[in-house]
Amino acid sequence: MEKYLIKKSANANTTTQVVVTSNSSSGSRNESRPEAKHNSAVPELVDLNKLPRDPAKRKRMADYHPNQRDEIRRKYLIWGPNQPRKLEFPYREIGKKKKRRFNPDWDDIKDNHHGHDAFVVEGFNSWNKTERFVTHIGDRNSFHNRALKDCEDLLKQVHQGQPFCGHDESKDSDNKGNYLELMDYTIKQNDVVAKAFKNAPNNNQMLSPTIQRDTTECFAKEVLAYVMKEIGNDVFSLLVDECRDVSDKEQMAVETTTSYLKFCIDLLFSQLGLSLQQVRGQGYDGASNMSGEFNGLQAKIMSENKSAYYVHCFAHKLNLVVVAIAKKIFEVGDFFDMVSVLLNVVGASCKRKDQLHEHHQEEVRKAIGCGEIATGSGLNQELSLQRPGDTRWNSHYKTLLGLSKMFSSVVKVLEYVEKDGTDTGKRRQSRGLLKYFQTFDSAFFLHMMMILALTNGLSKTLQRKNKDIANAISDVESTKRELEKLRTNEGWDSLMKKVCCFCEKHDIPVLNMEDAYVKPKKPRQKTGINNEHYYCVDCFFAVLDLLGEEFNDIFNEVNSELLLCMSALSPSDLFCHFDKEKLLKLAKFYPGDFNHKDMVTLEHELGLYIDNILHDTRFSSLERISDLAKLMVDTRKHLSYPLVYRLLKLALTLPVATATVE
Repeated sequence: MEKYLIKKSANANTTTQVVVTSNSSSGSRNESRPEAKHNSAVPELVDLNKLPRDPAKRKRMADYHPNQRDEIRRKYLIWGPNQPRKLEFPYREIGKKKKRRFNPDWDDIKDNHHGHDAFVVEGFNSWNKTERFVTHIGDRNSFHNRALKDCEDLLKQVHQGQPFCGHDESKDSDNKGNYLELMDYTIKQNDVVAKAFKNAPNNNQMLSPTIQRDTTECFAKEVLAYVMKEIGNDVFSLLVDECRDVSDKEQMAVETTTSYLKFCIDLLFSQLGLSLQQVRGQGYDGASNMSGEFNGLQAKIMSENKSAYYVHCFAHKLNLVVVAIAKKIFEVGDFFDMVSVLLNVVGASCKRKDQLHEHHQEEVRKAIGCGEIATGSGLNQELSLQRPGDTRWNSHYKTLLGLSKMFSSVVKVLEYVEKDGTDTGKRRQSRGLLKYFQTFDSAFFLHMMMILALTNGLSKTLQRKNKDIANAISDVESTKRELEKLRTNEGWDSLMKKVCCFCEKHDIPVLNMEDAYVKPKKPRQKTGINNEHYYCVDCFFAVLDLLGEEFNDIFNEVNSELLLCMSALSPSDLFCHFDKEKLLKLAKFYPGDFNHKDMVTLEHELGLYIDNILHDTRFSSLERISDLAKLMVDTRKHLSYPLVYRLLKLALTLPVATATVE
């Protein structure tokens, strides 16, 4: 019997793309589709003009040469969907002798409903269940719509996506670098500039590298002049952070001692006509030469200006807590070291990355077929082994999450490298990694650090550019309370249940918690404790205790009170956080901005301000302090309540993240 199967085809112009292809088999799979070949040979290059148009005859993208995959994707996208409209589609008997067939109008279905992702491999011929088209499309984060967005991005690639200089600045170069590409663009858009370049002699085009640098510096000075004009004599914050080039060299300065940093800032201020007395906040990372209480840069500046309050970068605080754990508990540090080696081996080549993804996709398909995991929009999203960043705990969490979900696939790739790898060093590393990651220790530390995933939400909160100070501090306190709940017998039992299930699934031997604990490096030495005491008290509880200590040391600084006072300015929930006493206390933190007379006036002004704001419906739906300050200017209430507006400016000036500098 002849069947017609619907196959998905990517297209940047429509939301639903289907093609209809003939299949003479009685089964539901299209037999003419080439099967994937899993071998170690690198695929040969193909002629792009001879690619099959019919999706049923296309190979999987992983079966093409890695250097051609983007070109092939772009070729198919330019061709567009293969959607026959005028064919006489055959009927199929469904149910009680009801005949149904494909309707070409279904090619134009557009909707946004939640549902499972389908139409990937097998095709579709259930013509009585047309709602499946809609559920396949799903919401904006479904596989279908994310794939569609990737297709659109692939067709809209830009040259200047990275700030690197061009190596070939000749006239016929595809990418001459940022400066010349921008110049070419300006010439096309501006007739005056175009005429000037056309009439200029070849030896006076003003495009030499020296002139490029001079021109770029002029632009920078113009921008800086505009910023200085905007600041005027008002207050501002000082954010200092280093950045690294591709070789991991710090680009802040030749040296980063406290004295040199202070010298650089003094020199910059003198050149710009600024004064340290205008500074109302400082923000740096956690380096000792930056944030040291006595000798650090912040202490030197505060010795000259008591109102230049230092706030540890919110985006770095949480990561420093986790770094401290790795440094103080060696077993945790060893675990992350092994994860780092694993990433180097598994991610050493595109081929191994592709193998990892293919194995994982096959595991997911099998699990779905067995009913072990559910399907639905947003579920079973594609994972990867992301390399953790230096200053982002959520990147560590994503790495552990990927490892736990892709563990079987990781093991298969390591086994392949150990057996068939060409690099002897990588083969030895693979053998050692297989030995380590198939032990109870690795499974335990993986899940112990995974159970700290509740800090991942806090990490995201602290890194948001538009974070609310009150909510950030509230989230810190909530996280600390949740960590305290983990340090109970229930928390320990929950962890062990997850570890044992993981070990059983992946054939990893589980230790008897009642047996005597044996040190790996000193097996003959008696420890006097059992396994449960070691893993529960010496590891799990120790990590939680250390987390609590670090949270208290870092998040409960003296300026936490300053931040809490500022939260009383928040307009969220109809100004429910408003507290006159906190705001008067906030003003006392800035004696240079509020004298005795101002303090007396502010007390009366706050009462009038809150009464007026609560009766003005324009202020009823605000969420952030920045929105409040803007609306006060728009409604000219900043003139009626100048001291309150001064408090708002100070609150907005205090830095809570140096991530913007990075």
